[in-house]
Amino acid sequence: MSRHPSPASRPAGAEAIPGSGARKASLLFSLAAMPLFGAAALLVPAAWAGKPAPPGPATGGWRKIEPGLELGTFPAPKRSETGDSRIRVLRIDPERFDFRLLNASASAQGQPLPAKEWCRRNGLVAAINAGMYQKDHRTSVSLMRTRGHVNNPILSKDRAILAFDRRTEEVPRVKILDRECEDFEEWRGRYRSFVQSIRMLSCKGENVWSQQPRKWSTAAIGEDQDGKILFIHVRSPYTTHDLIGMLQELPLGLSRAMYAEGGPEAQLYVHGPDRDYEFLGSYESGLNENDGIHLAWPVPNVVGIVRRALPTP
Repeated sequence: MSRHPSPASRPAGAEAIPGSGARKASLLFSLAAMPLFGAAALLVPAAWAGKPAPPGPATGGWRKIEPGLELGTFPAPKRSETGDSRIRVLRIDPERFDFRLLNASASAQGQPLPAKEWCRRNGLVAAINAGMYQKDHRTSVSLMRTRGHVNNPILSKDRAILAFDRRTEEVPRVKILDRECEDFEEWRGRYRSFVQSIRMLSCKGENVWSQQPRKWSTAAIGEDQDGKILFIHVRSPYTTHDLIGMLQELPLGLSRAMYAEGGPEAQLYVHGPDRDYEFLGSYESGLNENDGIHLAWPVPNVVGIVRRALPTP
């Protein structure tokens, strides 16, 4: 998969950006895989069947999904040229949910799946993209590993790293590390799972992306001032610089954020006790400049959550 333009904080030429050929290959691969999941839907249990529920309150605010899990729907401060101009945020309390990294590369038979299918097959409550991937449709562009599998062992120049599955209770259960403020070598031994990607909001509260003409649907992962983790999805296209600015304006208490995916692949799925929510990307400058995609594309890597077994009172 091709890389999007780099943020202002990265030195010029620090990372390669594959050409459009990889992007077109990804498009063809995804479209070819779609009929499989259409047929598989006939076998989905009733709890997973049917259309997703309406996407939360239309006027902004939070909807409680279950204890420790809330879905916020906010009008974007800036109107987009297409789509509903809404920002969806799943707020997750790590004291009630454990985080999982799932990879198609983890088994010889593994294959990219839509976020909904990753959830269904693995008992996840929610899932979002775990970052951009390479031409093989498997390997992340940066460091990605969990306790049982290494998808990519290489630490790139990207400065944001989602860390979870802690080894010691002296650190938060989940944390977005910023390599400008934290030395990764000091934190590497404190967690078992890592997902590296591009910073959006630095540890100093700075928007680190320069302005650019290209726009796309976006999936991102954030951390708020209380240590809760935010799965963020915006279908309507914005430049990343503008989107970061709008996220700072919303009542999210956002302290850090990292890029997860853009364009048609960007997706967020939530399987609640009473209803499901599915948010898909569509628009990407130079690839699909419209709001017409309504089928989830298969993706090779997702970050998901499962309910924690809480101690009995």
